Amino acid sequence: MLTLLHTAEFHVPAFDALRASIAPGAAMQQQVRTDWLARAKSGGDATLAAEITDTVRRAHGPVICTCTTIGDLAEAAGAQRIDRPMMARAADIGGPVLMAYCLHSTEETSLGALRGAFDAEGKPADITPLFLGQYWPFFEAGEVDEFHAMLGAAIGAVAEDTAPSCIVLAQASMAGAAEKLTRLGIPVLSSPELALRAGFGLPS
Repeated sequence: MLTLLHTAEFHVPAFDALRASIAPGAAMQQQVRTDWLARAKSGGDATLAAEITDTVRRAHGPVICTCTTIGDLAEAAGAQRIDRPMMARAADIGGPVLMAYCLHSTEETSLGALRGAFDAEGKPADITPLFLGQYWPFFEAGEVDEFHAMLGAAIGAVAEDTAPSCIVLAQASMAGAAEKLTRLGIPVLSSPELALRAGFGLPS
C-alpha cells in the first residue's frame, strides 16, 4: 500500500486521477494534514517532527510526502520526498535550470534537493530561483485554474528572457502550470507523476 501525505485537500482528487491513469487498480491511501504546513511555515514546533515520524512509521508500505516544506522532516522519518525524482531528472538534463516556487518555506529545501541531484551527477548546479509567492493566495482560495494560469504567464516571461535548459515547478501544487508552458519547447518538470511512478515502481 502506497501512502501519500498531503498538506492540502486539493491534492486528493488530483492524485486519485493520476493513479487511475498510470496505475489503475494499484493500492493507495491519502492522508491530509493542513495544520502541518501552517505550523512549518511558522517555524515548526516541538511536536511537528514527532507527529510526522509517527505517521510515517504507522503506514503499511512506502510513504510519499507531497509537501515540499515538510519534505526534509518526512524524509528523515523514512518517507520519500515527492520532488526527488523530479530533481534527478533536472540534473540529468543539466543546467541552467529555472526553479519556480511560491513559498519561502520551500526555498531552502527545494534548492538543497536540486543541488544535491546535480552533485550526484557530478555537474555544476546552475540554478536560477524564481519566487512567485504573490500568486499563492489564489491557490489558498481554491482558485486553482487562475493560479496555474498566472504561474504560466510569469514563468514563461522569465524563461523567454533567460533561456533555461528546463523549468522545475518546485511544489506539487504548481503542476498544472506545466501545460501553460509547452510553447517554450523545453522540458517543464513537475513532481506528481514522476514521484507516483517511482512509488509504484513504474518506469518514468
